[in-house]
Amino acid sequence: MPAYYIGEHKISNVALFDDYLAKVVPMVERFGGRYLTKAGSHEILEGDWRPNRVVIIEFPDIASIKNWYRTPEYQPLIALRRSAATDVMIMLEGL
Repeated sequence: MPAYYIGEHKISNVALFDDYLAKVVPMVERFGGRYLTKAGSHEILEGDWRPNRVVIIEFPDIASIKNWYRTPEYQPLIALRRSAATDVMIMLEGL
């Protein structure tokens, strides 16, 4: 069953976040992730939500998301991302 990773980022350091993206995108793809949204394309219809970036990534299943997120290779990138942005990240199963 497909699963989805949703990330919301309030970017405080664009250069560091770009460095994070350059490293994380190929890694996500190696774990079967497929980006479904275009950066900067979100529009708030209601509410007080102000992310700079929202991303939705489809993975083959929840296990694939967990395997990517928990891999030792990703752990230093978590610290890099956190130094560049404030994030909310969730995963959920598809239908």
